[in-house]
Amino acid sequence: MLKNFVKHGNSWALIVDRPILDLLKIDPECPVELTTDGESIRITAAADDSRKEKLRKASKKVNARHKKAFQKLAE
Repeated sequence: MLKNFVKHGNSWALIVDRPILDLLKIDPECPVELTTDGESIRITAAADDSRKEKLRKASKKVNARHKKAFQKLAE
């Protein structure tokens, strides 16, 4: 898909079509994070702190429950 920038006030904007937003599960009010490697731009939904905390708790629970198995796998 080729897109062009459009003038938006004193800035330039890139319009992202609704099907792309739906595919990525991003809504127009969702904060996004832009990263670049100098050649391309990557747009991702901004990390949600509550989601990170849930993941951290789940990870601790799994690690505690399967500690012996993980130790055997590490050998």
